[in-house]
Amino acid sequence: MGVEKRAEVTSNDPSSASRPSRLDEGEQRVSTIELYFDLVFVFTLTQLTALLEHDLTLGTAAQVVLIFVVLFWMYGGYAWLTNQVPPHGAARRLLLFGGMGAFLICALSVPEAFGDTGVTFGVGYLLVVVVHAGLYAETHGTAVLRFVPLNVVGALAVIVAGLVEGPVAYALWLVPIVFQYVTSIYVMRSVDDVRRAGFDIHPTHFVERHGLLLIVAFGESVVAIGIGIGDAALDLGTLGAALLGLALASALWWAYFDEDANRAEAALLAASVNHRVRMSVNAYFYAYIPMLLGVVMVAAGVALAIEDVGGAVELGPALLLGAGVALYLAGNVAFRAALGIRQVAYRISVAAVALVSPVLGLFVAVLAQLISLLVLLAAMLVLEARRRSKLASAG
Repeated sequence: MGVEKRAEVTSNDPSSASRPSRLDEGEQRVSTIELYFDLVFVFTLTQLTALLEHDLTLGTAAQVVLIFVVLFWMYGGYAWLTNQVPPHGAARRLLLFGGMGAFLICALSVPEAFGDTGVTFGVGYLLVVVVHAGLYAETHGTAVLRFVPLNVVGALAVIVAGLVEGPVAYALWLVPIVFQYVTSIYVMRSVDDVRRAGFDIHPTHFVERHGLLLIVAFGESVVAIGIGIGDAALDLGTLGAALLGLALASALWWAYFDEDANRAEAALLAASVNHRVRMSVNAYFYAYIPMLLGVVMVAAGVALAIEDVGGAVELGPALLLGAGVALYLAGNVAFRAALGIRQVAYRISVAAVALVSPVLGLFVAVLAQLISLLVLLAAMLVLEARRRSKLASAG
């Protein structure tokens, strides 16, 4: 990708914490089994989208956030592990298939994760943790003790949450999230800790893997729009709303894949070991959460808006559309900040205006809101491209 290659830093170099290291970037690519794994995981997003569509309340929104954050941390665990050790050989592949099965149990349990299938979800999540622990132990041995006990306790808390109701259940769901934060801080204390635990990354593979995850998420959002149409008549209004939904998703895709992936890879390659790991956690976990949730919200908003495509919509769908775009852009701004990528002013401005766009959906027509969001994103992309061109000419 046109990134300058850098010499590898050996672990016995005392200055290695302040110098970049190279882990054969460009030689390891995302394997088909990893993409297969991601397709199963992204079914979770489809389920969360459906959950928002069927019960659009603050309580459901809170559930969606809790479920996604808990699962996305463990997805990241598998992504980091296969980044370090390619899933070659029957044993590792079978374990990955086991992890896929566990994620599928969780995804199928999503609609009633805070109800009748809460225990089933928790058991599936515990299986996700156990399979990941087995894969990690097979590669890094006793280093697994650095984080697996907390993951197991977090999974047990989710199982118990399935046995109770109300605020206690929500509090128990916060337990694994708190442990996730503690674990991320613990494993990044020093360069030696990072290396012993096997948390350094191959930047090229890591960027590609998460980029593919985002692409699959956009694809699932289009599927959700199609499902949302259901038996509705395919008149001009319905087709127009569906195409505008696709165009909106495409604009969000463009906002990331036009340049962010390449610039992210360059930033990770140039960073020291500890800094690279910290950047990766901040960019591809914390910042990716609002980005992916933004995709879920936009998909749910378009699916619901199609039902009233000819006129104004209720507050819920209009908020999902505007807040979904704003949340995605806010996550992207955080992503760029974590990696030191500049030029975020236009994105912050569009995110702010997107939050006001529900007024159009409520008092004019949902088509007007969709068109306004698309125009805003297109203008942002054009202005950013012109600015890059001017900076390149000046340089």
